Amino acid sequence: MQVLFVTSECYPLVKTGGLADVAGALPLALAAIDVDARVLLPAYAGVVEQLATSKALAPIGDLFGGDATLIEGTTIAGLKVMLIDAPHLYDRAGGGPYSGPNGHEWPDNHVRFGALSWVAAEIAAGRLGVWQPDIVHLHDWHAALTAAYMHFHVHKGPTQPKTLLTIHNLAFQGLFPEATLPALRLPEEALEQGGIAYWGKLSFLKAGVRWCDAVSTVSPTYAREIVTPEHGMGFDSALKDRGDTINGIVNGIDLEVWNPATDPHIAANYSESNLANKALNKAALQAELKLDVEPNAPLFCVVSRLTEQKGLDLLLTALPHLLACGGQLAVLGAGARKLERAFRRAAKKHAGRVATNIGYDEALSHRMQAGADAIMVPSRFEPCGLTQLYGLRYGTLPVVANVGGLADTVADTVTGFRFDPVDAVQLVAAIERACDVYATPTEWQRMMHSAMTDDVGWDTAAAAYRTLYEQLLQSRR
Repeated sequence: MQVLFVTSECYPLVKTGGLADVAGALPLALAAIDVDARVLLPAYAGVVEQLATSKALAPIGDLFGGDATLIEGTTIAGLKVMLIDAPHLYDRAGGGPYSGPNGHEWPDNHVRFGALSWVAAEIAAGRLGVWQPDIVHLHDWHAALTAAYMHFHVHKGPTQPKTLLTIHNLAFQGLFPEATLPALRLPEEALEQGGIAYWGKLSFLKAGVRWCDAVSTVSPTYAREIVTPEHGMGFDSALKDRGDTINGIVNGIDLEVWNPATDPHIAANYSESNLANKALNKAALQAELKLDVEPNAPLFCVVSRLTEQKGLDLLLTALPHLLACGGQLAVLGAGARKLERAFRRAAKKHAGRVATNIGYDEALSHRMQAGADAIMVPSRFEPCGLTQLYGLRYGTLPVVANVGGLADTVADTVTGFRFDPVDAVQLVAAIERACDVYATPTEWQRMMHSAMTDDVGWDTAAAAYRTLYEQLLQSRR
């Protein structure tokens, strides 16, 4: 079975969030069960140079205003990738894959990710004369227009690849003015009823919801939530129309990258059978972040985008109660300027008790998971979440809202602490419960053991995806 992953980011080549971790780890897990999965993504500046091997695979020709070439290669971990080398679209100094140095989105993102989808459809149709997949697995809005190109431009036959759209976060829908349609090489009928028109705009994500053979999302609870008006973000009706084709499959994590027993980024390695060294990581982290080195102070951490979706405004409200319990807080992330400023002020006001690092640092995120006692994920909605899975792996007990994948992966008072409804009052109650348990070391260690022995790897998810792929292929016959 051959599967093409289409994504805008992939660890370790380019990462802004959990999507990259999934795109980098799931294909490797699938390879272990005889699925030949390859990842298609743009060749952003500096990406080709990170490959262990690379070579030009095929000319693409004119790709939305400039010549392009398809490159194939492998990462150090053995991940098979295809890169779209189109300098006019992707080779840009400063900024990131979605935004420029000023923090604003690139104004031609509709073309940049339309091009990603176009090339995916060309590969699926066999028009580039290269490896051809049985399944085209699209990830989020950046890749979802592939379904429209396959619908309007690819001959439909019995051997046409089947398509699966995985929604990692419904909040990001790929919305652009309807006037951009001609630039995307799509006919006017794409906007007709049931097409990609969305409240006066066009939506890349809606193309995937409309024309993919199946839709999945990253946890069973989130799959149920997104067909409701409360969590559907305007897509609930379109998703309801898919009936029972929406599958909820919980993400896993890379157990080699996230392994406290071998992690090269942390001060001292440890495991569920040797928890003593976790205290060394805590002391090292407190010293690094200029927190008071107090072994008995429960240290809570946040590794997250700083947004209201993540409930971090609620954490600011709850912070005085966390400190009153004798706790400390370490924050790593970036996002809304208002929240960045608020956490900086908190660190200044509570020097030695609160530390704030604005930005993202992969190595520091490992040290925070290893050094903290608990990780906070108070999200208002959370499709799956990965940081709580890292926390489980590292014995850093998650304090989470009872929503989405958080509800599916954290067992209350067994592997962490859940709260519901998602408000500051209940968050304070969860923090206080955590502090109470922390004051009983034997109980805290019992929960740490339960967390660290939980199944958070990719094997279960990979098997579920393979089953879903097989079902799609059976429907093709």
